[in-house]
Amino acid sequence: MKALVLGGKGFIGRYVVRALASNGCEVYVGTRHAKAANEYALVLHRLTRKEHWTDVVSRYDVIVNCVGILRERWGENYSDVYLNAPTAIAQACAAQGKRFIHVTALGLHAKASSGFLTAKLAGEAAIARTGGASCIVRPSLLDGVDGFGSRWLRRVAQWPVHLVPVDANSALAPLDVGDLGEAIAALCACPRDALPASVELGGEARYTLGEYLKTLRTQPNAALTLQVPSWLVRVAAHMLDVLHLTPLSWGHVELMRKDNAPRARDTFALRHWLGRAPTHVGSANARALAVADQLKPAVDTGSAENLQTRCQYPRADPDRRLRPPASRDSASAEAG
Repeated sequence: MKALVLGGKGFIGRYVVRALASNGCEVYVGTRHAKAANEYALVLHRLTRKEHWTDVVSRYDVIVNCVGILRERWGENYSDVYLNAPTAIAQACAAQGKRFIHVTALGLHAKASSGFLTAKLAGEAAIARTGGASCIVRPSLLDGVDGFGSRWLRRVAQWPVHLVPVDANSALAPLDVGDLGEAIAALCACPRDALPASVELGGEARYTLGEYLKTLRTQPNAALTLQVPSWLVRVAAHMLDVLHLTPLSWGHVELMRKDNAPRARDTFALRHWLGRAPTHVGSANARALAVADQLKPAVDTGSAENLQTRCQYPRADPDRRLRPPASRDSASAEAG
């Protein structure tokens, strides 16, 4: 199998590339600055029409889109990154019968005011309407050694005082980013009739934000938890958006007010696609990540031998997996 991972040098993309390569896939990386032999130079937000992707899509069996921006910058806007470009890719893939895996997020909702969330939601609906072999992947909160947000959360967890928004009572289902990469690799290689139109992935434990910070804490003494009024959190988030500081944005504040855990039928979806129990996310994992070196390159880009074997994703013990979905869920369900 020949795969193109857009955003393959980013937080999620690196783990997708590593998982695909470890299973023998011929993996290429879509990135702004192509340097290695298996890297393809492109700027996603400038490629917003189907014809921009026709030739690119023709070269691969599957396209995985992991591109994302937290805030608009340098000509990048939410509509192009999360709606127009992904829709164009989905249309090109559908026209050629190619598989498209689009990574978005859990907790999107129509009442959100953040452009970050509304563009993501509009992109999901547009991709669902294109038909074809497309799958929308919605992960919950991610933990990993090289993630901006995950590093920040683990740092905050060590503070003597935890400042928690008073209305941040929604359920989180944190998962390890390496597990997400493996699950996406499985979605790339599964039989066409087993590919869901969408899947929500999260760990099997549920936490509020305050509980999750306690879980990540490695200090021996407990932290003092103080609740912050919602109006103050909103003001702070908008200020941080203007200044482009910290991963706390208005969009994330809105996400904290809604459950960020998989829907009922996807409660064990991560276990299903991994073929094993998910990695535990908590203080032990945080302690290990805190002393880990930076992630090594996912692929030896100088070695063509690493990219030549056809991908065959290993099947797990059927007794440990869920049954695959009987059918793809409808576009109308996705739009809601």
